[in-house]
Amino acid sequence: MNIVLWVAQGLLLVMYFMAGVMKAFNTAKARETMNWAQERPAGFVRFVGIAELLGALGLVLPMLTGVLPWLAPLAAIGLALIQLLAVLTVHIPKREYKILPMNLILLVLAVFVAVGRWGLFSV
Repeated sequence: MNIVLWVAQGLLLVMYFMAGVMKAFNTAKARETMNWAQERPAGFVRFVGIAELLGALGLVLPMLTGVLPWLAPLAAIGLALIQLLAVLTVHIPKREYKILPMNLILLVLAVFVAVGRWGLFSV
């Protein structure tokens, strides 16, 4: 189970790190390419990007370093909340159904990591 959790954490790290870097450091491009970002202030888009970056790093760094490893499931919960809010407040109201599968996959992976690293199941 540990290997599966690390794979999920790695996938989430890559996805959120790429998206977070674009939103945090190339906000103009993010606002060009993402419909939801066009309707939000640049500061909000940057905030979401920084939250995604911190969440991505929080998924792996505490466990790799052994320093405060309990932060990893909290980071996963935070990323799950970001996805849940994106689905409920942006994509469903705007009827952007094509993007929902990716959001739901990221949501499920984040919940899986949160539950697995919290120790709520052990196989």
